[in-house]
Amino acid sequence: MQLAILLYDRMTALDAIGPYEVLQAPGVGIEVRFVAREKGMKRTDFGRLGLQADYTLDETPRPDILLVPGTAYPDAVMGDPVVLDWIAQVHKTTKWTTSVCTGALGLGAAGVLKALRASTHWLAHDVSKQFGAIPTKERVVRDGKVCTAAVVSAGIDMALTLLAEEFGRDTAQLVQLLIEYDPQPPFDAGSPDKAPPRIVSTAREEFRKLNQNAKA
Repeated sequence: MQLAILLYDRMTALDAIGPYEVLQAPGVGIEVRFVAREKGMKRTDFGRLGLQADYTLDETPRPDILLVPGTAYPDAVMGDPVVLDWIAQVHKTTKWTTSVCTGALGLGAAGVLKALRASTHWLAHDVSKQFGAIPTKERVVRDGKVCTAAVVSAGIDMALTLLAEEFGRDTAQLVQLLIEYDPQPPFDAGSPDKAPPRIVSTAREEFRKLNQNAKA
């Protein structure tokens, strides 16, 4: 089974690396490929970290699992017609097509999410509707062979969900134990329904500034 993790400049690192740590676990038997338009280093959303793409899109035409990570700058994936065409083509033959966070907008722009329930960053729900998606507040959503995760760390949950589907609950639980994934955050502010209103407002403003600066 081959997993293609899409890399591109300005992507969010944990959206790719969280699922990678789960799905590359010893004994699982998944071949992991980091793919991009061109081989080489891709800088993450704030430029401080680089991830290496070892395969081009053309070299990975039929992955069994496609993973599209998100970004603080959605145009980085939505605005690339070559990448969108590749997503649309490989989706025809994937067993699973997946995304984390605003990676769902890449799936949507490629025509994958029409009339499907999907999760993405809560600030991107309205954008996902423009592509015909039905946004939900669930952390992980499966609709047919499309599996989408909400924000960043939810990619780990999504990857564990896939492991359970493909290799059984025992395998998924073993991997969860090996990586000691037992989240106990110090604050109950991980969703707009729980965070204080002033924090939600600040998050909305920071997101607006990021995307204004990206378009400047």
